[in-house]
Amino acid sequence: MKIPILYEDNHLLVVEKPVNIPVQEDNTGDPDVLSMLKEDIKVRYQKPGNVYLALVHRLDRPVGGVMVFAKTSKAASRLSDALRRNTIDKHYLTVVRGTPSRDQAILEDYLLKDKRENKSHIVSPKNKQAKKAVLSYEVIGKNDDLCLVSVKLHTGRPHQIRVQLASIGCPIYGDQKYGQDVNKPGQQIALWSHTLSFEHPTKKTLTTIDSLPPKAYPWNLWKDYCN
Repeated sequence: MKIPILYEDNHLLVVEKPVNIPVQEDNTGDPDVLSMLKEDIKVRYQKPGNVYLALVHRLDRPVGGVMVFAKTSKAASRLSDALRRNTIDKHYLTVVRGTPSRDQAILEDYLLKDKRENKSHIVSPKNKQAKKAVLSYEVIGKNDDLCLVSVKLHTGRPHQIRVQLASIGCPIYGDQKYGQDVNKPGQQIALWSHTLSFEHPTKKTLTTIDSLPPKAYPWNLWKDYCN
């Protein structure tokens, strides 16, 4: 599989992650994005030995869209620091079932990850193991019982967008984990990493990379927002 490259220089590799492929090797043994990109760099640049490519952030396996990887340790360190300081802007597009009560809002919850079932739950702020999760959203399109929503992440918690939108009665289309009551097995989750914006680790200029979801249902209900 050829992974689309959206931007590349000596320090960065920004790609469009395909859906249903893990970001890095897991216990399934399936091909993963990080390994495929390392092999691609090795072939394209005829590099001997191991290729350095660092994972900066993650996307859930079923989710597609823009991702940045670091080709040097300097870039990896600076991007990881930017992620910790929350200076990397991450915007997503998603299609949800139902209509949020407000067209735009900020959601603040406390999440606790159950590693055994690989699922996050909203819990009391008093839970010392819980982590604060914040996102802002805006409804940008409506079609019958579906809404196209733009989401900006202010924190990066596991399954954050999925669990927080489900908590307001608007589970993501196709999400089997947090919307199993309304979604059918086999439906592809409609969650897409749309934009990454960050300071380039060496040039110090603002770098913004976009990616649009495919022209497939339900994205194609809003043709201006799919590729």
